[in-house]
This record gives sequence, structure tokens and C-alpha cells, in this order.
Amino acid sequence: MKSMDRRRFLKTTGKSALGLALGPTVLRPGTRAVGANDRIIVGAMSSRGRGLYVAEQMAKRPDVEVAYLCDVDSRLFANGVKTLVASQGKEPKTITDFRRMLDDKNVDVLLNGTPDHWHALPTIMACQAGKDVYVEKPLAHGIIEGRRMVEAARKYHRVVQMGNQSRSGPYAQAGVDYVRSGKLGEVHLVRVLNMKERPSIGHKEDAPTPPGVDYDMWLGPAPERPFNPNRFHYNWHWFWDYSGGDIVNDGVHQLDLARWTIGQDYPRSVVCTGLKTFQDDQETPDTQSVQWAFDGLVMVFELTLWTPYMKKTSDEERNGDVFPNWMFNSTRVEVYGSKGLMMFGRQGDGWQVFGPDGNLVDGKKGRDPLPPHLDNFFACVKSRQTPNSDVEEGHKSTALAHLANISYRLGGRRLTFDGKNERFGKDEEANKYLKTSGRAPWNIPDRV
Repeated sequence: MKSMDRRRFLKTTGKSALGLALGPTVLRPGTRAVGANDRIIVGAMSSRGRGLYVAEQMAKRPDVEVAYLCDVDSRLFANGVKTLVASQGKEPKTITDFRRMLDDKNVDVLLNGTPDHWHALPTIMACQAGKDVYVEKPLAHGIIEGRRMVEAARKYHRVVQMGNQSRSGPYAQAGVDYVRSGKLGEVHLVRVLNMKERPSIGHKEDAPTPPGVDYDMWLGPAPERPFNPNRFHYNWHWFWDYSGGDIVNDGVHQLDLARWTIGQDYPRSVVCTGLKTFQDDQETPDTQSVQWAFDGLVMVFELTLWTPYMKKTSDEERNGDVFPNWMFNSTRVEVYGSKGLMMFGRQGDGWQVFGPDGNLVDGKKGRDPLPPHLDNFFACVKSRQTPNSDVEEGHKSTALAHLANISYRLGGRRLTFDGKNERFGKDEEANKYLKTSGRAPWNIPDRV
């Protein structure tokens, strides 16, 4: 990446803190326009984990009401309702079928905090129903699914934001500005880390579906199979039917930060090798190395799930004034420039630049970027501008992870990618992985 002056940088990024306007907004009949002073009504799809946490943060806002809490596991409702009542003083309706929220003309926003295989279809259906969407990372379970989500957002003029909140952090925006302004020199190598320790999930036999769980709905687009507790709450991350391992679960945060920093869209090629050291039910690798080749730049990704000395930053540290111990920071991005090296952390870690002699040149500490990320999303719901983490950007960053996994699943073969058409040319063996197989009636439509 050649040095850019600030004017070119701003032209390249193409957005302010709130983003560029989407153009005239066309609301479908039966939906309401949200005024600047209106309360925004949210339907939350997920009542545990990250989905519930984001719903809780939304509910604390004076301009938001979480009116629905949807989950296929009704055993979770009691805790979810208690959490939201404490935040907003009002009980949400509890439902097990998300379509009820989409049918409610008063609902403005769908919060999608489901497993990855359920990200695309509800988002598309919400756009068709005239709802805006906040969807957790990764954007989609496959590259074609992600493209359909972009198409739905554009066709129905919807605001769709992915939950990669670093894009709304003032410190991160300043770090991207620093690199793109040319102060780091020419950048030809970026190294992305996702290293930590996670215990083995072991082995579990298939079992009866627990009472209160609509397991067929939980499977949704995924292939039909017997219930297994190792494929259910949280551990679904490690199975191809529902996710793609930690590169998409957690690593996509760093991949998005890195891709944003270098101002690239798609790589020309990808190669991924990996292995599974855990002797358990997990399908995805716990050790992974990826190389993406861009024009004039190589991005490298390294993943381990068995390294106890690599640490994620705690919430207290993220909101403090001390920088991470970069050598042991498990989720960092290293940007190698001809004038200096930037250590760039996600979600409030901050960034520091070291010069040719290893001397500290510059830096900026951050804070948890989720509050400004939600500020940005709800401001765009009202203004109809493009959010900081627009669906298109989320799609391109998530695609990096999918490209890597496709190479891995093909035995570590180097793949050439046509970013314009989002295909591997005539390599049909690779192209078959671009779309996950849908299960009726939860198929991803070819046209949205």
C-alpha cells in the first residue's frame, strides 16, 4: 500500500463517523418511519450470551425499548426477561418464532444474535419486512449468504450493521488514519493474531432434545441430525454445519480491523493450513495459519487455542489507561511499514507505533467501542445514513475467514479468487463451498 495524503485517505474511506447517506429511503407499506425523537422498538433474536448482552446495552438507552425476546430454548426466558427488566423497567414479550417480530409493524429493528447459520435468513426477511438490523459477527455462514444480505439491505434501503464494534472506536479511526496518511511508510505485510487457550469440548453422544427446546427450529437451514449437547449452546462454533471455528467466531474482529486499515477489498489468492490437536468432537482446526495475497501486500493470520500465555484484554484493561503487553496480547494486529511498526489492538486496546530503533513514536489508548457503535447504529436508523460497520464491509471481512476455511477444507490448496464475481473462477471444487446447503423451508433465496 503506497503512502497517501490525508485528502486521499478521506476520499478512500468515504465516510465520516456516521457514514455517507444511502440515498432516498423507501419504507415498505406497514412500517413506520422513525423520527429523530422517537423511541426505537427492537426485537431481540437470542436470549443468552452475546445476543442478550447487546440487548441489555440497547435496553439501557433512553431512546430504545426491547419489546421482544426470541429464542428457541424457552428455558432461557426467565433470566433474559430479568436482565431486560433491570435495564428498561419493562418486560419484553417472549416468543420462539422470530417471524412474529417481523409481522409487528411497531418493531423498527431486529437484533440478530443467533448462531452463525441463522444470521442470513432472518436478516434478509427483516429487510423485506422494512426493519433495520444489527447482526452479530460474523456476518454470514457463507460468502453467497453474505452477498444476499448486502443485496437485501440495498434493495429495501435498510440500515444493517455488523457487531464488529472497533470500527466505531475513535482510537481505531485515528489508527487507520495514521496508517493511511503515510506516517508508517509503505505497508507490505500485516500479521493478525488470534491466540488463546480454550479447553477441549470432549465427546458426547446424541441425546433426547431437552424439554423446552424447539430443536428443529434451532437447526433451521442446517442439515437435519439428532440432538447432541456438544453441537448446541456455544459449542456449535466448532462444527461446519453452524460456524467455521475461531477464525470466524473471534478472529473476524481482527481481520476486519486489519482489512479496514489497509483499505483492501478481496485478496487475489488464499492458502490455509491447519490441524486439530484436540482429540474431541470438534471439526474446525485449533491451529491455523493463513496467507492472503493482495496487490503489493500479504496478510498473515495465525490461530491457536492451546496457548495459555496468550491473553485477551479484560474489560477493565480495555477501559483503563495502560496499553497491553503486546507480545502476549492474543488478539492483536501488527502492521509492518517501511518507517515503523504498529501494534493495533481491537475493542479498546489502543495502538502504538515503534520506529526503526524500536523507540516509541506515537500511540493512542482506546475504550470499549460498543457504546459508540450502538450510538452510530441508532443514529443511522434515524438519519438513514450508512453505519460505520455497514453490511458490505462486514461481508468482505467475513469473506476473508471463509476463504481461509475453504482452502483448509481442500487440504491446504492455494486458491485464486475473483473478487469481482466472488468466485474461484472455474474451480468448481472450491466454488461448492461458497454456499451452505439450505434445508426447506429455510432456504436462502437466490433473489431477495
